[in-house]
Amino acid sequence: MFREDILQIVPHLRAFARTLTNGDPHFADDLVQDTVVNALQAQSQFEEGSNLKAWLFTILRNRFRSLIARKHVKSEIGDDDLERLSTVPAHQESRIEVMAFKKAFVKLSPAHREVLVLAVIHGYSYEHIADICGCEVGTVKSRVNRARNLLKAMLLDDEAEIDSRTEASKLGRVRIAPEYRLYA
Repeated sequence: MFREDILQIVPHLRAFARTLTNGDPHFADDLVQDTVVNALQAQSQFEEGSNLKAWLFTILRNRFRSLIARKHVKSEIGDDDLERLSTVPAHQESRIEVMAFKKAFVKLSPAHREVLVLAVIHGYSYEHIADICGCEVGTVKSRVNRARNLLKAMLLDDEAEIDSRTEASKLGRVRIAPEYRLYA
């Protein structure tokens, strides 16, 4: 039963691994494979009744950290996670919004992206995220709140820029670059 439960969680592990590995599918798959092997070897350490998914995420994250120490891998959000975040229909305006979201999301620090992905995409409680990340619940709450506020600010800035472009075109101006304007 333990193996079957792990197999059901593999897609979630893969998405989280892609988040940590710059979206590199090969590195993410290697990381997931290492995680599953380590989990099967450490099955006796798993406490029945506890959250298997959180336990596996912790193993994956720790394995990734040990690889970072050796390879200095930089973590970034993967396209799979961004696609799961963006369930908006693919209309032109929606595409612009999704592109703005992706642009803003990748500007967040790895710690902020990580907790936001765990909270929003995977639906973990702050307590489970704290267990996975190895930090205090208050730190997780702070990071999630800060990440949301940063995203909101960046997206509002993009909206203001889009609004100014629209306004400029209504006035007969064509915007070429922020510091240059041509008048029609």
